[in-house]
Amino acid sequence: MEQTVRIKAVGLLSGGLDSSLALRIVRDQGVDVTAVNFTGPFGGCIEARDSSARKVAASLEIPLEVIELGEEYLEIVKSPRHGYGSNVNPCIDCHIYMLLGAKAVMDRIGGSFLITGEVLGQRPMSQRLDTLKRIEKVSGLRGLILRPLSARLLDETLPETKGWVRREDMRAVSGRSRREQMMLAEEMGLTGYSSPAGGCLLTDPRFAVRVRDLLAHGSLTLPEVKLLRLGRHFRLPGGAKLVVGRKQAENRDLAALATPDRVLLVTEDCPGPTAVITGPAGCEDVDLGARVVARYSDGRGVGRVRVGVVSGGARRTVVVEPADPGEVERLMI
Repeated sequence: MEQTVRIKAVGLLSGGLDSSLALRIVRDQGVDVTAVNFTGPFGGCIEARDSSARKVAASLEIPLEVIELGEEYLEIVKSPRHGYGSNVNPCIDCHIYMLLGAKAVMDRIGGSFLITGEVLGQRPMSQRLDTLKRIEKVSGLRGLILRPLSARLLDETLPETKGWVRREDMRAVSGRSRREQMMLAEEMGLTGYSSPAGGCLLTDPRFAVRVRDLLAHGSLTLPEVKLLRLGRHFRLPGGAKLVVGRKQAENRDLAALATPDRVLLVTEDCPGPTAVITGPAGCEDVDLGARVVARYSDGRGVGRVRVGVVSGGARRTVVVEPADPGEVERLMI
């Protein structure tokens, strides 16, 4: 008896509602789906979304591959071929990069097409009809990207024309509301997906200011990006950057990120924040950084504060007057 060969596909899975539904729709049509989850420094909540992707993949009983975005990805953020969105979000270039990464997995496992959870009109830059077509053309994946949630509003793809999936079972969702998707998830009994809140931090105006500062100083690297989520940020006159913790958890994280080529600042005679100086820092920048740390300590009304300075494995103490509010404001990024 002739055995039917099952079609394989690779789907981008963020762990959110849309991508989870997209993979479920295709899996339910008898396609062998492998999920690919990209994690990187700018996800709204990397650990939570990565965990959601794992939960969804487990609930769908499909394999999951996790790909970490590294220095190569940062080059896209530095110089996106298709420009930025409203802030420093290179949405089109980012999506092309992930699709090509997913295609590499597809080629390796012998897959026939790709799946995404994109919804027509949901995002102003990357999910317009003209943009979706441009992404397919530039990536060389025309006809190979199935978007199950909006498929009936789009041109037929290869998996539809070949009969690998049924077009009539695809959806015709458009716009920013997720009401229809939430109803569909309830109908399917889909669980484990993450909340729609959050998203890429590069779209956040305040976070984007910090990224632009790194771009202006030529220091957008993974070690520097890890600091972007933490504390208050200041650019010191000599060019170094100061990051001051706002709460205990951030103080612990900053202390853990205080590598030998960075300067660690901690108050010694009163409770206060932990801070890190990155980049070449002369004595004047270190002293100014200590004064800013003193400003945020419990000793700011005392007059002088002892601040420990750890650099290159050596420790010394400086006694400084807390910086005045105007000075702190001028330095803040």
